[in-house]
Amino acid sequence: MDEGFEPEGELTLRTLAMPADTNPAGDIFGGWVLAQMDAAAGIRASETAKGRVVTAAVKEVNFKRPVKVGDTLCVYTAVRSVGRTSMTLSVECWVRRQFSEERQKVTDAFFIMVALDEAGNPRLVNG
Repeated sequence: MDEGFEPEGELTLRTLAMPADTNPAGDIFGGWVLAQMDAAAGIRASETAKGRVVTAAVKEVNFKRPVKVGDTLCVYTAVRSVGRTSMTLSVECWVRRQFSEERQKVTDAFFIMVALDEAGNPRLVNG
């Protein structure tokens, strides 16, 4: 486990890294990791907004370590701020290495999500 560090936020998504998601070097594609982060941010944001949300921006993506086939990817989310129609979430990915108790932080980023009404227009997050 990373020395003295624990995931921040709520465990929002867990999934298994599979061979179909690898690059030629055998590491999991960064795009696959970002897709899992986006899904988790969407789950947490829609719970907060009590409705439909979309991703408006992804900021400060940091890939710290590779994800390997067989790792369990755990995505943690925390709502950092809420505006009128949008919110900012911190998203962290940690892995539990296959056949091990070892946990490592592999990626983090900030996601800006916008609440939408039925017509697809921005709406108040708390409205």
